[in-house]
Amino acid sequence: MNKNKLASKLYPLIKTVATAAVLPVLFIYIMIAKPDYKLMNAVGHVVVPVAQVIGNIITWPFRTIADAFDGIMQVSVLKAENQELRARLDAANINKNICDVAIAENIKLNHELNLVKSQPRDAIIADVIHDNSVIGHNTYVINRGQNDGIAPGMVVVTTDMMMAGIIIDAANNFARVRALTDSDTNIAVRVAGADVYGFMTGNGSKYPTMGFFSNPSFQPAAGIKLISSNISGVLPAGLVVGEMIDDTDVKIANPKEFSRVMVLKFDTQKNEYR
Repeated sequence: MNKNKLASKLYPLIKTVATAAVLPVLFIYIMIAKPDYKLMNAVGHVVVPVAQVIGNIITWPFRTIADAFDGIMQVSVLKAENQELRARLDAANINKNICDVAIAENIKLNHELNLVKSQPRDAIIADVIHDNSVIGHNTYVINRGQNDGIAPGMVVVTTDMMMAGIIIDAANNFARVRALTDSDTNIAVRVAGADVYGFMTGNGSKYPTMGFFSNPSFQPAAGIKLISSNISGVLPAGLVVGEMIDDTDVKIANPKEFSRVMVLKFDTQKNEYR
C-alpha cells in the first residue's frame, strides 16, 4: 500500500481522536476558569456524546471479552443442568421400571388370590408339566394326582373357568388329561341362551367340530357360544366350552398355552361341585 494513501487515511482519524480528547479538557477548563453555565450547557451537549463514543471504543475489547466469558459460563451452566436432568431422567426411568414390575407382580398375585377365592369348593389347582400330542390324540400331564384326591372322570378347566379337558388316568403325584381336541373327546354341549343341544367332537386338529344339533332348523354360525350340558350326567352344566368360528368348527382354549389349570370335583348325582 502507498505510504501517502495510508497517511491520508490515518490523518483524519488521528485528528478526530485528538479533537475528541481536547473537548473534555476544554470543558473542564471552562468549568473552572470561566463558569459560564450557558456555554457549559452548550458544550456539554457536544462533549457528553463524544465522551460516550470514546468510552465505548476504549471499553469495546473489554466488553467483548466479558460477553464471551459470560457466554462460556452460561454454556457450562447449561451443560451441568443438562447432565443433572439426564441423571434425573435415568433415575425416573429406573423407578418407573421398578414400579411397572411391582404392578405386574401385584396384578399376578391379586389374580391368584382372586382365583383361590373364586374357585369352586374342593377344586385343585395344578400346573401343566408335560404335553403329549400325537396323530389324532392330544393329552397333557398335570402335577397333581391320587394323593391330592384326583380321579379319572374329573373335569379340568382353565383359571378363568373355561373347559380344558377331562382326567383319564391318575397316579399318586400326577394325572393325565384328555384335551378337547383329542379324537376320543365327545362331549354334550348347549348353545348359550337357547335350548339347543349337541355334541362336540375332537378330531386331533386345533378346532373340534359340531356334528349334531337337537333342533334341525337351527342354523349354526360364527360367534355362537357353547357351554357344557349335563344331559349325559357326566359333565357339570354351564362351563364355557368354546365359540363357533363357522357352521362346524369350534374355537376352544388352546391346550398348548396352558400353564396352570384347575381340577373340579363334580358330583354327578347332585349336579353340583363337591
